[in-house]
Amino acid sequence: MPIELQPYAYDNIPLPIGFAKTISQPSIVALMTDLLDIRADDSVLEIGTGLGYQAAVLAQLARKVYSVEIIDELGQEAKRRLRQQGCSNVELKIANGYHGCSEHAPFDKVIVTAAPDLIPPPLIHQLKAGGKMVIPAGPPNTQQLIVAEKLANGRMTMKEILPVRFSQLEGTGSDL
Repeated sequence: MPIELQPYAYDNIPLPIGFAKTISQPSIVALMTDLLDIRADDSVLEIGTGLGYQAAVLAQLARKVYSVEIIDELGQEAKRRLRQQGCSNVELKIANGYHGCSEHAPFDKVIVTAAPDLIPPPLIHQLKAGGKMVIPAGPPNTQQLIVAEKLANGRMTMKEILPVRFSQLEGTGSDL
C-alpha cells in the first residue's frame, strides 16, 4: 500500500491506488481467490495486477502466476513489491489484459480484477478445459461477480455470485 493509505490497509473497503483505479477490499480478494479453488500445481492468469496484492496471494497457492497490467507505472511498482515480498513465481507483463497472455496459455485458472461488459473471448480461449475463471462482468451499474467453468467439450458454464462494482477493464467495449 502507498504509505498514506497504510493505516487503512486492513479495513474492508476498496482503496484508491491512482490512475482512477482501486485495490479491492480484502473480503473480495479472499472470495475471488476461494472461488478459483487453486491447486498447488495450477498455472494462473491474473488480469489487472494493480499494486500486486492479489498476485501475492495467488503466488502462495499456485505453481505459477502470470499477471497482466495495462498501466506501466502500476506494473513497475507491483514488480518491485512482488520481488521485495519474495514472490518469485509471479511473472508480470505490461499489456492490455483484454487479450490475456497467449504465450503462456493455456491456464488452469483465470482471475480478472477489472470488469468488461462481456467476458473477453481471448480469456475464454486461454482457459484449459476443466479450468475456472472468476471475473466481474457487466455494465458499470449492474456488474456481477461470475464463476465461469470450461467443460471438457469447450463449452462454458456461468454462475453469478453477487453484485459488485469494479473499474472497467480497458480495451473492452467502445475503447477497443
